[in-house]
Amino acid sequence: MAAIGILAIGTATGALAEVAPDDILWQEDGSIAQSLTGTPGSAEEGERVMTTNALGNCVACHTIATMPDVPFQGTIAPELAGAAGRWTEAQLRGILVDAKRTFPDSFMPGMYKVGPFIRPGVAYTGAAPASPDDIEPVLTAAQVEDVLAYLMTLTE
Repeated sequence: MAAIGILAIGTATGALAEVAPDDILWQEDGSIAQSLTGTPGSAEEGERVMTTNALGNCVACHTIATMPDVPFQGTIAPELAGAAGRWTEAQLRGILVDAKRTFPDSFMPGMYKVGPFIRPGVAYTGAAPASPDDIEPVLTAAQVEDVLAYLMTLTE
């Protein structure tokens, strides 16, 4: 079994342990029991990440009944009301990090994933080369934990 890699990040209150995307300890069912940061996320910040176009923008695909004032919510992905009643915290963390591990046919992007990705070849991109193999995660570890904190408030 590989050791879990930890990246120490300094904060005003001390060191915070962050699990790098390639060092996540996955369970067989696609869940992730271990926090990515070692500290609880902020539900308020998670709501901001979920509704901000340049961040997670979860509402582009999901309807979130608890956010009736957020316009243009998507209907192509599951409704998130009651998410904490349907999945455990570890399952939701796994879905956020890489939904394809739990739902292989999902079109949800891995929010804390750096690869492997399926890339279009030159035939699809014309003369330009295919996308690089190493891409930064959509969200930071802290942002994943923030979204998770918000999702855990959605019990009904």
